Amino acid sequence: MSRSRMTDRLMLLDTASLYFRAFHGVPDSIRRADGTPVNAVRGLLDMIARLTAEFGPSDLVACWDDTWRPTWRVALVPSYKAQRLARTTSDGLDVETVPEGLTVQIRLIRVVLQLAGIAVVGAPDHEADDVIGTYARHAPSPVDVVTGDRDLFQVIDDDRDVRVVYTAKGMKNLEVLTAKQVVEKYRVLPEQYADYATLRGDASDGLPEVAGIGEKTAASLLGEYGTLDALLDAVESDDAGLSASVRAKLEAAADYLAVAPAVVRVVPDLDLPPLDEVGATLRPVTGESRAELERLRDEWNLGGSVTRLLAALDTHA
Repeated sequence: MSRSRMTDRLMLLDTASLYFRAFHGVPDSIRRADGTPVNAVRGLLDMIARLTAEFGPSDLVACWDDTWRPTWRVALVPSYKAQRLARTTSDGLDVETVPEGLTVQIRLIRVVLQLAGIAVVGAPDHEADDVIGTYARHAPSPVDVVTGDRDLFQVIDDDRDVRVVYTAKGMKNLEVLTAKQVVEKYRVLPEQYADYATLRGDASDGLPEVAGIGEKTAASLLGEYGTLDALLDAVESDDAGLSASVRAKLEAAADYLAVAPAVVRVVPDLDLPPLDEVGATLRPVTGESRAELERLRDEWNLGGSVTRLLAALDTHA
């Protein structure tokens, strides 16, 4: 029986976050007969099978990093993800440092997702986060965003029933986060999270903190002023409620604070194809696609991962 519109739920995957986690979480001894590792492929397929079975999405998009280090973000903050940069090609393409054993699996991941009928969507010079941000803002709700990246907490929206399924503690310890959990843990609302992250910094993304402004101070300032813009207005206006010490720290970081928010905030208005055009609705895999997936399962030693994914998708008949 087809799912009724009342029970539809869109799931958006931060795909790279998941296949990196799969690569590091599944033993790399799992290989094809020729020695090629397939642990990330198998791990990702098992994740998708489990997520579809547990959360029952009617539609699913594997959001993709068409560009992992967008030129416009680097132009604003040159250190953005610089620590992950392996090299820059002669045509200006930034190459990310990725384990060799994972690099050889990414193409197969896309092939398997395509055969399974799972939509893969990216956008030129943008990251998967931006694709997620746009669909989360504009697609019909409810929406579940699956990620291990806390920067995506900014897309949580209780009014639209947009949640984050957080994978940082592993697939056996998934956390479903709404505004309540974000406030309890960080003392900021989801809509304040990007400003909070800008003040706090993020070493994993090459984003420096505002010197002397840690997590507690950032949360306290946003609790008082609401937004980073309002906080910076207070600096300009010599607001008496702002301590001289904090004022000095914010003034010293003025150039950074003028550009960093645009880097940290996900883009909510990309020109993306509608969900029905990308084939986001989950369906059983049939015919030649199913036969090819089963052939790849045997040829590439994908084992029960393909079987479990097919079984999970069969429930969407």
